[in-house]
Amino acid sequence: MPEQKTDMDKLAGALRRETVKKNVAAIHISGKLSLLQRKLSNVLLLNAYDALTSAPTHTIDARTLAMMVGYNSNDFDTLRMSLRALAETVAEWDMLDEQGRQEWGVSSLLSFAKLKNGVCEYAYSPALAQKLYDPKIYALINIQIQRNFSSGHGLALYENCYRFVRTGSTGWWTLDVFRKLMGVDGSDYYASFKHLNAKIIKPAVAEVNKSSDILIEPEFQKKGRTVTDIRFLIKGNPQKAMFEIDDEGGVRNLATYKTLRDQGVSDRLARQWIAEHGEEYVQEKLNYVSAKDGVKSTVGFLSAALREDYRSVEKTSPPPSPDAIKAAQIRTAEQEKQDREYEARAAERTERSRKLAIVEEVVSQRNPTQRDADKRLFMSGLDNDLDREHFRAHGWRSGLNAAKIFEFWEELEPDAFIEA
Repeated sequence: MPEQKTDMDKLAGALRRETVKKNVAAIHISGKLSLLQRKLSNVLLLNAYDALTSAPTHTIDARTLAMMVGYNSNDFDTLRMSLRALAETVAEWDMLDEQGRQEWGVSSLLSFAKLKNGVCEYAYSPALAQKLYDPKIYALINIQIQRNFSSGHGLALYENCYRFVRTGSTGWWTLDVFRKLMGVDGSDYYASFKHLNAKIIKPAVAEVNKSSDILIEPEFQKKGRTVTDIRFLIKGNPQKAMFEIDDEGGVRNLATYKTLRDQGVSDRLARQWIAEHGEEYVQEKLNYVSAKDGVKSTVGFLSAALREDYRSVEKTSPPPSPDAIKAAQIRTAEQEKQDREYEARAAERTERSRKLAIVEEVVSQRNPTQRDADKRLFMSGLDNDLDREHFRAHGWRSGLNAAKIFEFWEELEPDAFIEA
């Protein structure tokens, strides 16, 4: 439907950013959201953010929304339930305005939401929209990092701690406030600190430290023998590089990548070549090109060397004798077979490179939410951990999954690989 595509294209800038600005008022939510509902809230905010205060309503393709959050793309019943939960969940803020006056407010997270003709339309109340858009006090919630979380309490704790990473501590919260932030206020079971610590605090801290770009450590205050307050010390995760989702699994740290960049190869192309051919093969061609004199276009020549598998010819001295030349000309059937196999592999590699380039072009023409949905749909069809892990690392340039990638896109775009 052309109207939907146009709407999605308008929102592409916001979704490409992959980061949600969450104001204190939005983070301090009064309500009990599940993990998927909390993720849904973040994705909807990201989708709407650029037009948050200028547009009364926002739209997103419902199937794509479901897949981004982690639902089955056809499970609209679950999506409806989650949207209802957001409309029934209360956000409460209590802060100083620009003149230093105290401001208290309350609003539902969504003022309305509806699904119609495959599109999700929703809105925020004007007051909450202003708070969500306020750049003075917010945390940056990375949509990619939130996917690592498997519990709502872990993600809630991450959201509430991340905005304090620069100060190094959340400051002291009473246990009543903390229970509210975790959505377990009003529970008799979690009124006991023993249960709260064992079932909420310890598991949530462990997940934040394992799954995100920060490390946190709880500290407690007591009155007598009773714990009354909690705070979290916060620092950056020293393994933060593993969460840089744009780095193709740390490729930018490789010596080969750095050499490519020194030769004038773009960041994107350098990572693409290493993902497609492997570090060793790329380094071999770098060595080949560096030994050549008078190369006018290093990038162009290197591209050809990778594609055609250029190899250095070793010089021999003294010159071969006639008998040696004759012997070299006599090839066994096995040698000829090996040559044919090598040529076939070279042709296959060339064809694979051609098709992978076409896939990249097709993907680049789709908007960010469509691209995310495409990846999720493809991943759902992979039947072993090795294939899935390789695809996570290399995306549509995953050589290990090349055949399946081509099948996937031939089904979506039947004419894509036909040469003109």
